[in-house]
Amino acid sequence: MKYSMAQGLSCPVRFFARMGRRYGVEWWILCFGAAVVLAIILMALLSPLVAPFDPYSQEAGPQLAAPGGPHLMGTDNLRRDVWSRIVFGSQTILKVSVLAAVISSFFGIFLGLVSGYAGGLADRILSLVMDAVYVFPGLILAIALAAMFGPGVLNITFAVAVIYIPTYFRLVRGQTLAIKQELYVEAARALGASSLTILGRYIFPNVIATTVVVFTLNVADAIMIEAALTYLGLGLPPSIVDWGMDLAMGKKYLPSGMWWLITFPGMMISVLALGFTMLGEGLAEILNPRLLER
Repeated sequence: MKYSMAQGLSCPVRFFARMGRRYGVEWWILCFGAAVVLAIILMALLSPLVAPFDPYSQEAGPQLAAPGGPHLMGTDNLRRDVWSRIVFGSQTILKVSVLAAVISSFFGIFLGLVSGYAGGLADRILSLVMDAVYVFPGLILAIALAAMFGPGVLNITFAVAVIYIPTYFRLVRGQTLAIKQELYVEAARALGASSLTILGRYIFPNVIATTVVVFTLNVADAIMIEAALTYLGLGLPPSIVDWGMDLAMGKKYLPSGMWWLITFPGMMISVLALGFTMLGEGLAEILNPRLLER
């Protein structure tokens, strides 16, 4: 039994060591980023088990209690437990950032495929619109859209999603323009394959892999944008537990020495964004064909 357990544990160790030798530091960057992201996702999924108090409860403890004892990260001005709000706030920020990246990738990839394959007037119009959105500063555009849509989870999600659509569009359009000239695509067209079949069977599988890296990096950026919008009062209403909201509510107590009210939410925002960034950077390096030639 001991031998079987040791043998079972040695397989993952050998795998990680082999991948580390093959890809070098890029592999460990990816692993660290994936571990951080996975830990926060598990925290969000197991929030009722991880959080010791109701995040909305105003009777969790004394007002503005320092970290320690039953309150790992202290309490806020409304006597709510900061750690419980951190745990439940992870659900909100993950929901908004990941859903925004999913929406932007769906529309960006679809429009990029259509524009690159169809060409002509449709391509010029779509490219002009996307270039106009792309050159506009992302945060300023998100602020304008959030102010127009109003507070709310879905509203802030769409406001964040819009600013990333041109990124996928430009990437997929450029690859589609190149792939549709390949011989196997020309052969499929000569054999009578429809445009939908060519796009779905021959072009889409060859462009989707490169968007994975962009997706993870966009999630990291969306985390910062969502927190910034909520901090400015343009994102989510106070009734929703969110790290950006806790930052905004705790900033006025910092001069009084209540450092934990903004330190822990700010730290979690940075750690989650860093995790997705490292995951994306690691994938970008590992999926780089030139790295495999070393």
